[in-house]
Amino acid sequence: MDTALIIEWIIKGAILTFVLVTGFAYTTFYERKLLARIQVRIGPNRVGPRGWLQPAADGVKLIFKEELIPEKADKVLFVIAPIITVIPSIVIMAVIPWGTTVQIFGREVFLGIADINVGVLYIMSVASVAVYGITLAGWASNNKYALLGGLRSAAQMVSYELALGLAFVGPIMLAQSMSLADIVAAQDKVWFIVWQPLGFVIFLLAGLAEVNRAPFDMPEAEQELTAGYHTEYSGMKFSLFFMAEYIKMTAVSAIAASLFFGGFDGPFVNQIPWLGPLYLFIKILIGLGIMIWVRATLPRIRYDRLMAFGWKVLLPAALFNVFATAVVIVILENLGIV
Repeated sequence: MDTALIIEWIIKGAILTFVLVTGFAYTTFYERKLLARIQVRIGPNRVGPRGWLQPAADGVKLIFKEELIPEKADKVLFVIAPIITVIPSIVIMAVIPWGTTVQIFGREVFLGIADINVGVLYIMSVASVAVYGITLAGWASNNKYALLGGLRSAAQMVSYELALGLAFVGPIMLAQSMSLADIVAAQDKVWFIVWQPLGFVIFLLAGLAEVNRAPFDMPEAEQELTAGYHTEYSGMKFSLFFMAEYIKMTAVSAIAASLFFGGFDGPFVNQIPWLGPLYLFIKILIGLGIMIWVRATLPRIRYDRLMAFGWKVLLPAALFNVFATAVVIVILENLGIV
């Protein structure tokens, strides 16, 4: 294998990991500032100019907090669980295209880690792994509240991942490819949100449930479970769960942008390829803003209604969207329009 290509992958992987881990801290700052604006509050404003050093202060605080492990917990799984949770949230971003190819030191470099022809399948398989960390964290804590939170997360994942997977099918059929780069390229004239508004709504709702965001944050419902699956965690192990959550929020926003909003595509990208990452970054910021807005406005729903909504509303709607998309594509092909 080409040594230069391996070095390129390592460098791009290191850059992406650094951006995601650093970006996680400022995603929390973005959320706190936006929530404050929505709720007519001030928000963080003490540490640094306008509070911009608040994430750094939070990181220092968590580093120096005491690490506690319950006496009767399964200590090995208790320590491994946060790691199992955070790694898939970073790895899932490997197939997101951030742009086309650019010239760097006389070499054609693809702005992305990898462009595999089953990128969507890769995303679904990696997303399924993250729930193991949360479930193991609940079980290893030897705490009934944590265990219930872990079980809730597993049940929620099974329920909403079906609808999430079907939400991918519409863009796949329209682009006739499972590669994220091909799906973005197929939107050069019209974004798929025009053809798939229902698919996008289903993806957004199922994505919120997958990352345990309000109003689907039942695995950590404080009124019932104290703090849920991370009740017994403290210090940096505690922060890893939130790192995973906020990086997964970024991943969901990036995937939604690639599937429905043209990804890195935008004005003058063909002339200036470096605009691609900027356009995708802006779309990710908007996606994160929508998730934060939902948290600020919608109350947490009851657990039985959450499960009923997934099975009785979201799944049938996703099946209908796939059926309707297939019918429309066949009709347009027979009419010679596409």
